[in-house]
Amino acid sequence: MKKTVVGSGAPVGEAKPARRPRGRPRSFDRDAALDTAMEVFWEKGFEATSISDLTQAMGLNPPSLYSAFGDKEGLFIEAVERYASGNNQSCPYAGEPTARAAIERLLRYSAHELTETSHPRGCLMAMATATAANSSERLQKVIAQKRSSAREHLRERIKQGVKDGDVPAGTDVNALADFYFTILSGMSMQAREGATRKSLLATVEQAMSLFPKAQRKVSPAIA
Repeated sequence: MKKTVVGSGAPVGEAKPARRPRGRPRSFDRDAALDTAMEVFWEKGFEATSISDLTQAMGLNPPSLYSAFGDKEGLFIEAVERYASGNNQSCPYAGEPTARAAIERLLRYSAHELTETSHPRGCLMAMATATAANSSERLQKVIAQKRSSAREHLRERIKQGVKDGDVPAGTDVNALADFYFTILSGMSMQAREGATRKSLLATVEQAMSLFPKAQRKVSPAIA
């Protein structure tokens, strides 16, 4: 007969069942979890997204989420970084031969992406700006930097167009970059409100009709 240790309930010489370790599961895929969190934030916005929303969607418990990402704000910042990186890789518009072609490519790409059905409508960055008004200074700074960087890319491409001669000399580069950045932001909000792809593409056409045209260089007459 096996002896039993008083208070233990387990026979001597018989191993106790191993306790399941707390924390994230062994099969935890950090990138996949981050992609899921990104879509939750994209759909609900930063402030409206709860830890419960995140853990349920990601298949994690709260301690696991905090262990992997720090906190809700840290997770959101990583999601924003991932979103921005993915957009830059998907639409490297600056490589177009002219500034006009580059901006038109960006706007057309955005019209399709903002109305894509495989993910939430609109733009995560625009959602971040609109739904993180009461967030920390750290988060506000990250959002501001991302928006500033996107605007600066537009400005640099237009500036290059002036240098190359496909944008008229004397063009207010900052004002033109701000104009098209505003168009992009507006398209994102329209998409969130249900605007169709056709409607956004019509906006693109109208916006591009206002792009300044460079004067054609006239070859000197041959005597």
